[in-house]
Amino acid sequence: MTPTDTFQTHRPRLFALAYRLLGSRSDAEDIVQDAWLRWQGADTGGIRDPEGWLVTATTRLGLDRLRALRSARVEYVGPWLPEPLEIALDPDPLQDPAQRHALADEVSVAFLALLEQLKPDERAAFLLKDVFDYDYPDIAPLLEHSPANCRQLVHRARQRLQTGAPRFTVSPAQQRDLLARFMAASQQGDLEAIRALLDANAEMISDGGGRVTAAIRPLLGAERIAQLYWAIARRNGQHPAQLGQVNGEPAILRFAGDQLHSVTMITVDAGRIVRVLSVLNPEKLTALVTARDAGASSR
Repeated sequence: MTPTDTFQTHRPRLFALAYRLLGSRSDAEDIVQDAWLRWQGADTGGIRDPEGWLVTATTRLGLDRLRALRSARVEYVGPWLPEPLEIALDPDPLQDPAQRHALADEVSVAFLALLEQLKPDERAAFLLKDVFDYDYPDIAPLLEHSPANCRQLVHRARQRLQTGAPRFTVSPAQQRDLLARFMAASQQGDLEAIRALLDANAEMISDGGGRVTAAIRPLLGAERIAQLYWAIARRNGQHPAQLGQVNGEPAILRFAGDQLHSVTMITVDAGRIVRVLSVLNPEKLTALVTARDAGASSR
C-alpha cells in the first residue's frame, strides 16, 4: 500500500474526529488537508503505526485550531451553533435506521453544541475515549498528558455534558412527531399549540452570524418563544418549510425562494421540547438542498 493509499484509508476517521472536535465541516476539511501535508513530508516508511501517527497529527492540529476558534467566536455576532455536516430532504433508504440514529447521537447539532461547553483538552479526551473508543494509555501521548490526567479530563467532560443532556431518551419516531407538530404550529403562528409543545423553561438559540436577521441572545421560556413565532406568522414572515434530516436527525428545512434559508432542530425531554436550535447563517448552509429538490422529493 502506498503512502497515499494509507492516508485515504484513514481519511474518513480523521475527518470524523476533526469535525467532532471543531463543529465545522470547512475547518475539519482544512485540518485533514494539513494532516495530509504533514504525512507527505514525513518518512512514512519508518512509521510503524500509520493510523496512530495520523490520529495524533489530526488531534494536535485540531486542538490548535479549536483554541484559535474559541477566541474568534468571542467576536461572533450572536450565538454560535455548529455547522451542519449533512442536510437532506429524506433519510437514505439504504441506511439502517438504527445506524442513522446512532450517527445522529454522535453528530447531532445539539450534541456538538453541548461539546462547546468543554475545554479543548476535555473535548479531545472525551471524543477519543467515548466516541472513538481509545484507551487512556493511547490517549495520553496524543494529548501529552498522563493516563491519570486523561481519565480526569474525561470524567469532567462527562459531568459537564450530563448537566445539559435530556433526562429521558426519546425514540426517533417520537422526535419526528413532535417536530412535525411544532413545524405546523409555528408555520401557522398557533400560539396555544406552540406553548403546549414547549417546556415552560424551553430555550431557543438562533445562529445568524450577523449575516441574516436572528436573535442575538438565546430566547428563554415557552411564552416568549411562542410569541415570536406568532408575531412572525402574523406578518406573513414564515418561509415555506418541510421535514428533512440534518446530521442524521429530524429537522425543519425552511426555504427562501429556491434556496435553503434555515434548519431547525429540537431537543426533547419528558415529552416536551426543551431546546430549539436554528442555524440561519448562510455560510453554514452550503449543502445543495433547494426548494426544487423538495418539490421533486414529494412527487
